[in-house]
Amino acid sequence: PYPQSKVRGHAVDWPIGPVAPGSGRGYICAAAPPAVVLALRYEDGTIRIDGLDESDANAESLPDVAWDDRGLVARAPAYRYADLRDALTERGIAFENEVATSTDSRLSLSHAYDLRAYQAAAIAAWREAGERGVVELPTGAGKTVVAVDAVAALGVPTLVVVPTIDLLDQWRRELETEFDVAVGQFGGGEQTQAPITVSTYDSAYLRAEDVGGDFGFIVFDEVHHLGGEGYRDAARLVAAPARLGLTATFERPDGAHEVVADLVGPKVYEAAVDDLAGEHLADYEIRRIEVALGPDERAAYEDAQGTFVEYLKRSNLSLRSGSDYRKLVMRSGNDPKAREALLAKQRARRIMMNADAKVATLGRLLDRHRDDRTIVFTAHTDLVYRLSERYLLPAITSETGTGERREILERFRDGTYSRVVTANVLDEGVDVPDANVAVVLAGSGSEREFTQRLGRILRPTEGDGPALLYEVVTEETAEERVADRRR
Repeated sequence: PYPQSKVRGHAVDWPIGPVAPGSGRGYICAAAPPAVVLALRYEDGTIRIDGLDESDANAESLPDVAWDDRGLVARAPAYRYADLRDALTERGIAFENEVATSTDSRLSLSHAYDLRAYQAAAIAAWREAGERGVVELPTGAGKTVVAVDAVAALGVPTLVVVPTIDLLDQWRRELETEFDVAVGQFGGGEQTQAPITVSTYDSAYLRAEDVGGDFGFIVFDEVHHLGGEGYRDAARLVAAPARLGLTATFERPDGAHEVVADLVGPKVYEAAVDDLAGEHLADYEIRRIEVALGPDERAAYEDAQGTFVEYLKRSNLSLRSGSDYRKLVMRSGNDPKAREALLAKQRARRIMMNADAKVATLGRLLDRHRDDRTIVFTAHTDLVYRLSERYLLPAITSETGTGERREILERFRDGTYSRVVTANVLDEGVDVPDANVAVVLAGSGSEREFTQRLGRILRPTEGDGPALLYEVVTEETAEERVADRRR
C-alpha cells in the first residue's frame, strides 16, 4: 500500500481497496503510484538535492537539509552525504545517486602487513560502527598499518590528510610501497590527484570544494587537528561516506574533539600505552627529578607570579580551562592591568621552565646516558640554542629549515648523532628515529603533549632495559602543580 506519495511536490492521498459508491474513484492496483525521483549531486562542498521544492525540504526533516534561496534548490553539507543517503533509503524515497561516481570502479589493492591483534580489533570496531570513527593508539603502535588495511579492504578512491610535509612524504612512500596504483599529492609544491591521494590539512581545505565529490574514503592522520576552526572544512566539504581518524590523543582540553566526532565519527577503539608496553611497545619508566630555583630566580618568580595571582583575585577570574585563559588574553587588549598580569605570568613561566638547575641537571643526565639515543624536549627556542651551545647538541626548532632538519634526523637515525634537542617540533607530525631516552625539561604540561613525547621512545629497540623518560620539574612552582595533576 502507498497511503501517501509525492506527485510534482504535492502530497496526494492514494486510497487502497473499495471506495464509496458514486465517488468516481475505483481501486488502486498493486503497482506503485507516480513518484518524483530525487537526484543527489556533489556541488561546491554540498550535496545538491534536485526534485524537492522548498516545502518538501523543510517537511521531510532530512539530515541537515536546508533550502538554498539563491540556488532555489535543497542542499545538505557534503559530510552528511552518507546520513542523507541512508535516510532516503530507509524512508523508501527513490533517488538517483550521482555523488562520488568514481567509487563505482573498485581498486584492486592488497598489502604485505600481518596485523597485530589490537590492529585487527581496531579495524573490526571501525567496521561495526559503519566505517566511520576514530582509532586512538599510542605513537609507535602502527596507526598507519590500520589505515592501509582499511584502504585495501574498501578499494575505493581515498584521500589521506596529514598535518605536515614530513608526514606527507612518509605516507606517500608507504602507500606507493604497499599498493600498485598511482598516489597523488596535494601540498609540498605538488597538486596531482590520483586514485589514492595524500594531502596536508592546508591543501585539503583549499582543494575540498573542487575534489570533495571524488573520494569514497577519507583518512585523517592526527585527527585532533580537525578540532581547529580553520581545518574543519577539510572534512565538512568532502562527501566521502567512509571516514577514519587516527590519533594518539583524541580528547582536546578545549572540548573540540566533539566537533571531530561529528565530522569523522566517535572514538571506536583505543589502546593505552600500558596495554601494549612490553610486547608491542618498549617497556618504560618515568622518573621525575625536582630541582630548586636559585635565590635570584625565586625572587623574580614570586614577584611575577604574585602580580598575576593578585590580578586574578581582584577580577574574580579563575583559570580552570583554556577558554578562561582566552578571556584573560582578550581582556588584556583594553585593560592595562590585565596586560600587566599576562606579561607577569609569562615571565614567571619562563623563569621556572628555563631554570639554571635544569640546565645543570641535563648535563648529568647526558653524561649518565652517553651510550643511549636521547631526545631533549623544551618549551622555548632560546633554551634549545642555549643547550645546543653548552652541550654541543644538534638543535631542531621551528626556525630549522626542512633540509637541515631532515639531515639531523637522518644522522640521528644512522648513529652519527646520539642526541638532539628540540622545542615542540618533534612532538608529532615528524618521523622520528628510534630513541630510548627522553628528557622533558619543559612543556605545556598537558596530557596530550606528555603522551606524544613519551611515544617517541616507545618503539621496541635491541637495547637492554626499559625506555626512560625524565621529567625535570622546578619545585614549589605552578609547573610542579600541573605535573602533579597530570600524574
